[in-house]
Amino acid sequence: MTILGVPILSLITFFPLLGMLLILCLPAARIGAIKWTANIVTAIEFLLTLALLGGFQATASGMQFMEQRNWFLNIQYLMGIDGISLLLILLTSLLTFIATLSSWSAIKDRLKEYYAFLLLLEVGMVGVFVSLDLVLFYVFWEVMLVPMYFLIGIWGGERKLYAAIKFFLYTLFGSVLMLVDILVLYHHYGHTNLLTMISSGSRLAGTVQLWVFAAFFVGFAIKVPMFPFHTWLPDAHVEAPTAGSVLLAGVLLKMGTYGFVRFSLPLFPEASYAFMPVIMVLALIAIVYGALVSLMQKDMKKLIAYSSVSHMGFVVLGIFAMTPLALKGAILQMVNHGISTGALFLIVGIVYERRHTRLIAEYGGLSARMPVYAAVFLIMTLSSIGLPGLNGFIGEFMILMGTFPVSWLWTAIASTGIILGAAYMLWLYQRVMFGKLDNPANQSLADLNLRELCTFLPLIVMAVWIGLYPKPFLTILDKPVENIVRLVHPEYYNIPLQKPPTAVAPSHGAAAGHEVK
Repeated sequence: MTILGVPILSLITFFPLLGMLLILCLPAARIGAIKWTANIVTAIEFLLTLALLGGFQATASGMQFMEQRNWFLNIQYLMGIDGISLLLILLTSLLTFIATLSSWSAIKDRLKEYYAFLLLLEVGMVGVFVSLDLVLFYVFWEVMLVPMYFLIGIWGGERKLYAAIKFFLYTLFGSVLMLVDILVLYHHYGHTNLLTMISSGSRLAGTVQLWVFAAFFVGFAIKVPMFPFHTWLPDAHVEAPTAGSVLLAGVLLKMGTYGFVRFSLPLFPEASYAFMPVIMVLALIAIVYGALVSLMQKDMKKLIAYSSVSHMGFVVLGIFAMTPLALKGAILQMVNHGISTGALFLIVGIVYERRHTRLIAEYGGLSARMPVYAAVFLIMTLSSIGLPGLNGFIGEFMILMGTFPVSWLWTAIASTGIILGAAYMLWLYQRVMFGKLDNPANQSLADLNLRELCTFLPLIVMAVWIGLYPKPFLTILDKPVENIVRLVHPEYYNIPLQKPPTAVAPSHGAAAGHEVK
């Protein structure tokens, strides 16, 4: 599939880069032109990603919209997507557009650089989800690091440099481990083509596979972030600008869990089983610990940041339960978390822009002055805690149902996270929205304007849609989840361990937009 002669995946990956260059060419004094350019570019990018839906075949078992070119050595420019990638790309483009729109009045200094970094970040995020060569994946993974570092370090809060450096060092440490792993795999296979590695049937020797899996796991776990690699996250969220927090929670955290699904399970099935008990324990600790720490927070942003640790623990639990239902629920929950938590950071950003404080004690009774804001806040709060009828319930229910056959005890412990999640989110809402409006600084607060309301409407629509009718999303995930489970848990389909139904050969004869049989 091409648009104006350009393969669709390359186009959606690098189109924001074109917008970035255009913004850098504009004079700094033309503030309006810079803002409009950034918003138009991200809007067009979202529409381009929607075009993927038109040509995507949910019943096809292989990668789609394939692009394959020789790059250097035996490393290839190899792109393609399945249902997992498709949903995450759509989430990325939607949240980037919303984050850009939310920055209209929030950012007042160095606008050219701010929007340029925002668009460069989108290039890295989309590139990660379309890359099927490990080196290409690593390049885009590193591209994300630079703009997020500057978004936190320049436009962040009072401790922005500390938070930015901490984020950089943690992520860089994980990246170095990933690079070493990629070199080991290149030495073993002679190339870095992910699909050929999976289809070859050749696996690393037992001990080597365990070490390579462990190094990949640390790199991905830092990005999730999993306990005990989570300490960078609250600082980064608290100090980041609102748009940075939205993309950090909504997309960047998913890179780690996406790495587990795309690389760890299919490349290292034996090691995945060997480490499963340890990973499950860490996931359960994250669920309970993140929820308990959220209950103690006085800062709204920090509360939501720790809630992400708990929610992403559910995702990891579903992935390493390795059952079709749990894995599908985990992937859907990645999308759900991006919707609900992204919206919650926008909600905090709106009152912070008006009051310049995130302390819960500074608020109270806001529903009397901001009824529309209170309604939006309530919907996204209920989405976050998993109320039936909204998106959070579907993902968590599928994860728990899929984990139960593996261990009823793990399921029971994870369920306590739902109870605690309802406690800290409803308590936050009660303290901010209800009670007496006795703080004079809050008595003149304005309700949501049209632009702010427009940032929430797509997220509310998605939360209700997935909550009431998740079938279209689950249908998209059917084939890729089946392919992964066939590799790591074949007994669910009563078949012997075998190669995936489609793979890309190391030659460069694959035509763009066609599956390679």
